[in-house]
Amino acid sequence: MNTELFNLEGKTAIVTGGANGIGKGCSQMLSDAGANIVVADLKFEDAQKAADEINDQGGKAIAVSCNVTKDEDLINLVKRTIDEFGSINILVNNVGGGGAGKESPSDISVDDFARTFQLNVFSAWRLSQLCAPEMKKAGYGSIISMSSMSSVNKSPAISAYASSKAAINHMTANLAFDYGPEVRINAVAPGAVKTDALASVLTPEREKKMLSHTPLDRLGKPEDIAGAVLYFAAPISSWVSGQVLFVNGGGVQTLD
Repeated sequence: MNTELFNLEGKTAIVTGGANGIGKGCSQMLSDAGANIVVADLKFEDAQKAADEINDQGGKAIAVSCNVTKDEDLINLVKRTIDEFGSINILVNNVGGGGAGKESPSDISVDDFARTFQLNVFSAWRLSQLCAPEMKKAGYGSIISMSSMSSVNKSPAISAYASSKAAINHMTANLAFDYGPEVRINAVAPGAVKTDALASVLTPEREKKMLSHTPLDRLGKPEDIAGAVLYFAAPISSWVSGQVLFVNGGGVQTLD
């Protein structure tokens, strides 16, 4: 096997929400492939801990405090990355929030709905806009945004989150035209992944129901999603852009 197809040595990756859960899994796996990592997270202490773990294992990582809903934080994130590593090659728009059966129209406001789009969609679009010129300058670019199975599923009380993730899918397909050929744009759409966020709403009964519709008979792990991100980040996917990869154990997992 040609391992160069997965080699990210000399490349630099930004991972938003990179300190915990899926984001941390992505930070670690991209580092294992040789990339310099910028762990961007709202919780700076967690980001620093994740970066320290990568550095202790022989990788290169820095932590940056970042609220992706603040434009000045996104601008600072790009500047810090360039100052530290000299270039940007990979962006993982992992930050997201909302949903999980808590968005009944009788319980949320227009402002709540808009805030979900600001966090999940607008931040990814803006950070892509900031990073793409640096990637073109470097001659190599891959932007991976985090979608969700909810982007195609139909469930109650999740209209804001689900529609924001559907927007990610279509935004991905269109930005591929705007930023190619130097920069590839793709998305990963996880099913149910065992993270702290899922643990807060997961019951044994819900897990059993999820697994009854999952051919691979287990819920996801952060490294399952990170593997898909690595595929899109690495040269092996050099002719893949504008795509959404569903990583879901072959089935559908919903909370209802």
